This record gives sequence, C-alpha cells and structure tokens, in this order.
Amino acid sequence: MSWIVDFILVLGGLIFFHELGHFLAARMLGIGVKTFSLGFGPRLAGFTWGATNYRLSLIPLGGYVSLAGEERDMTEDNGFNDKELFMNRPPWHRMIVVAAGPLFNFVLAWVIFWGIIISNGQMGLAPTVGKLQPDSPALHAGIEVGDNVLSIQGHNIIFWSDLAETIQSSQSDTLNFVIERDGSTKEIAIKPQVQELKNIFGETIRRPVVGIVASGDSKTIEMNGIDGAVAAAEQTWNVTKLICTSIVKMVERVVPMDSIGGPIMIAQAIKQQSERGLLELLQFTAFISINLGLLNLLPIPVLDGGHLLFFSLETVMRRPLNEKLQAVATKIGLIFLLCLMAFAIINDLTREALK
Repeated sequence: MSWIVDFILVLGGLIFFHELGHFLAARMLGIGVKTFSLGFGPRLAGFTWGATNYRLSLIPLGGYVSLAGEERDMTEDNGFNDKELFMNRPPWHRMIVVAAGPLFNFVLAWVIFWGIIISNGQMGLAPTVGKLQPDSPALHAGIEVGDNVLSIQGHNIIFWSDLAETIQSSQSDTLNFVIERDGSTKEIAIKPQVQELKNIFGETIRRPVVGIVASGDSKTIEMNGIDGAVAAAEQTWNVTKLICTSIVKMVERVVPMDSIGGPIMIAQAIKQQSERGLLELLQFTAFISINLGLLNLLPIPVLDGGHLLFFSLETVMRRPLNEKLQAVATKIGLIFLLCLMAFAIINDLTREALK
C-alpha cells in the first residue's frame, strides 16, 4: 500500500509547490501573507514569524496561502499596513502573484526532468532501422535493417523522434541520409512518399515517409548540467505543447470526452508508476505538474487564469471591475468546475464498471 503514500506526496507536493509560488511572489513584492499552511484543515502545529502564521494542517494534500487584503472590503488586517494589502496593489503586482503559482508548476516539472537527465542521462529510442516496409523508398534506396541513422539533410539525429520529426517536417523532394553500417558511414539519397497516416489523436494526416520502422532499441545520452537543463526545458515545452493540443482536440471533439479522468484515474496512474519505480513516478509527477499549471491558467473564474483575466481587464479599463459582476462570474466558474469534476468522476466509475 506504499502507493497511497506516493499519491499523497505527489498531489500534496504539487499543490504545495503551486502555493509556494504565490507565497514567494507576494513576499518579494512586499504583500502581506497572513497564513502559509502545509496541508488543509485543522492546525496541528506551527509558529508565527513576523506577521505570518506558518502552520502544519491535518489533511496533507497540498496547502494554501492567505494574503492580507484579498477582498476589497477588507480595509484592515491586524499586523499589516495599507501598502501590504493585496487589493491595494496595482494590477500588475497582483498578476505576478497569481501567475507565480502556475509558473512554479512548470518550474517544478523542469527541475524534475533536469534531475532525471543529470542522474540517468537522456533516454529515447535509438535511430536504428528495425524493419523496412515493402516497396518503400528506403528499401529501393539501399537502406538495410540494422543501419544507424546519423543525420538527415545535415541535421544530427540523436533519437528516433529526431528522425521522424526531420522527415515529416521536410519540404525537400530528396532527403540525404548519412547512416552507419558495419562500422563505416555511407550517404544515401531517399525520395520520400507522401502518405495518409493517423496521428496520436486518430486524425488522418498527410506526411512524407520513407518506409522505415524503429528497432525498438533504447539509447541513453549522458549530459552535463547546462546541456541537461536545456534538454529538460525542451522536454517541458514539448509536454506542454502536447497537453495544449490535447485540450484543443477535446474541445473540437476529436478526442472523446470520456477520456477525461478524475481522482480515481490519477490514483490508478500513480499506483502503476509507483510499481514501475521511482524514475517513472517522477516523470509522471512532472507530467501532472504541467497539467496543473495549464489547468490553473484557463480563463475560468475561481482559477488563477480567471483572476488574471479580471486584473487584465482592470488594467485596460483603468478601474476595478464591478464586484457584483465578479461575484456572479466566480459562482458560474465554480459551478462549471464542480460539474467538470463530477463528469470526470463519473467517467472514472464507468471505466471501473466496464473492467
């Protein structure tokens, strides 16, 4: 049952790190922080330093930050002056504090990927040919099973993903391959064919192909700190793009709505990754952290993205938004999120029932 501990640590850690971003941004700008809690619910222990109460709370799933003067009708907070009240600050100060939470989720994912790359190297499929499609351009050009692709059109090929991306993004009629075979290098020119393929979302797309299949062998590249940091940033960006595309495809109904998962699905995924080992669990944690950051940036009232939208409109209009309008929008946003959560849980229960 150790996965339960992992579940608490993963979700609790992600939420806590998110709140830490809000806390540090507020302190950096001199905005008063009334409470910074590790966990929710009744207070178990804590201390007061300056005007901030730091506490450990009963429910270990995340934490929260309570800022001084978060509401406009709060004219005073004990221990804080007017300049330290959140709503007395200019909109761009408030936007920094709000945006810091999601930003820290992306930073956490980058740090996790960086740590994995530094300690284990960057892993991926080797650019080794495992199979040739019948009557394919690569077969006719002289490519053989076991060839290692070193470069295409002058672009160095490290992993199979580099090979696939270079071929599919190419606009050339002929691709110049440099391959390694039996310890020697050889140049081979291949004319790709445009074919209809299925992407990861099940859509039919047209892409140039040469008719080679990966061998399935893995490859690890050792990296130093700087190169590892760059590779981790690229990995974070690629995952972010994939998640954003998935959200768009879901809105377009390309991805079915029943693929939305809730807490049961997340718990099952954490259990599976925990059983596979620490490395897989950390990678999944980074993936969920990016998801959490993107979710909070959606322009839905209640979420950080909704607050950013309100503060942006306040900046453009040069005056605060109508409080009644904000209250109504917040209630609508809360109802939407509750409905979405209920829908996700129903999906989880339906999947369990069909097993």
